[in-house]
Amino acid sequence: MGMTMTQKILAKHAGLASVEAGQLIEAKLDLVLGNDITTPVAITEFDKAGLTQVFDKDKIAIVLDHSVPCKDIKSAQLCAQARAFAQRFDITHFYDVGQMGVEHALIPEKGLASPGEAIIGADSHTCTYGALGAFSTGVGSTDMAAGMATGLAWFKVPSAIKVTLTGKFAPYVSGKDVILHLIGQIGVDGALYKSLEFAGDGVAQLTMDDRFTIANMAIEAGAKNGIFPVDDLTREYLHGRVDRPWEAVEPDADAVYDQEVVIDLDQLRPTVALPHLPSNTRTVDEVAGMPIQQVVIGSCTNGRLKDLQEAADILKGRKVAKGVRCIVLPATQQIMMDAMAQGLIQTFIESGCAVSTPTCGPCLGGHMGVLSNGERAVSTTNRNFVGRMGPTDSEIILASPAVAAASAVAGCIADPAKL
Repeated sequence: MGMTMTQKILAKHAGLASVEAGQLIEAKLDLVLGNDITTPVAITEFDKAGLTQVFDKDKIAIVLDHSVPCKDIKSAQLCAQARAFAQRFDITHFYDVGQMGVEHALIPEKGLASPGEAIIGADSHTCTYGALGAFSTGVGSTDMAAGMATGLAWFKVPSAIKVTLTGKFAPYVSGKDVILHLIGQIGVDGALYKSLEFAGDGVAQLTMDDRFTIANMAIEAGAKNGIFPVDDLTREYLHGRVDRPWEAVEPDADAVYDQEVVIDLDQLRPTVALPHLPSNTRTVDEVAGMPIQQVVIGSCTNGRLKDLQEAADILKGRKVAKGVRCIVLPATQQIMMDAMAQGLIQTFIESGCAVSTPTCGPCLGGHMGVLSNGERAVSTTNRNFVGRMGPTDSEIILASPAVAAASAVAGCIADPAKL
């Protein structure tokens, strides 16, 4: 029986010739990741278990990104705990204020993920690195603690859904629309503990930033991971970033999939997810005119340079509507500098946006953009659950950077093609 991309990676890391869906394995890890919220919990468990060493200081990454610069005493204490741990074990890849970025944008940027690797992170959106052909998945903080100590993790090998992409994008359609469309089609549990494996000639139409966005939101369909094949665009992205050997995998011709979903990119329209689930999708045409009070452009889903370029193209020469707050969060310091060099930051500020240092803050309702009662936001983030960004009667509409920017200008949900 043939194996999928994910199954091949897991088999190799478990030292097995082959694996099959449902099999329990112990696999070696190439990277263990945590942030300022999850790492302190892992540290507490690490110390409670009497552990005294990490398996490899070069294969652990700690990124302070959720509540930094620290928003209150508690967040400052959590960051201090993470700093002390990183110093105690001389963790190579420790990223603090001034060097940090939103973790799932920073890790690929720094070359810490590459094809064929097995990565766990104490954050559900660790599945982002599947864009590079890696197996990466979110785990709990206890698993992070064990991973830091042993370099190992237990997995149940997932079955897979094949997502075949065909055609080409229309104007103002991007990777965010692909993944929202897919989640709307199969539901938030449609890929529960399965691998979403992307294929088809339409993959070539996706930029790396599109692929990061799609892989990032695989978890919103319940998936264990999302993964893309490695092509020339992937190799170009990795060149100069990753200097260690890596090996891409391809699915076997007879790989077994639970189902196949075909998405014709030609037919996609800009898509949004209404409250309170990422699966509650509509095309922008169906909900245009819905009033909003806030727009957030950023996060581990859509805070990369292409995302900022798309938003700035729409905002240039225009103003954010009266009564709307537009917050822009470049996902890393490098993205911030690139955006400055291209004049994007000036465009945002001239349009009336607030531009922030990299942070996850508004996405989880932490800081830098919390909503008030009854307010509604359009956000390029990945979740729109009840109370995610503020009180339980506030609302979040998920959208692409293009739709978010157009909505900021219009003061309501807007089709960027009709501004």
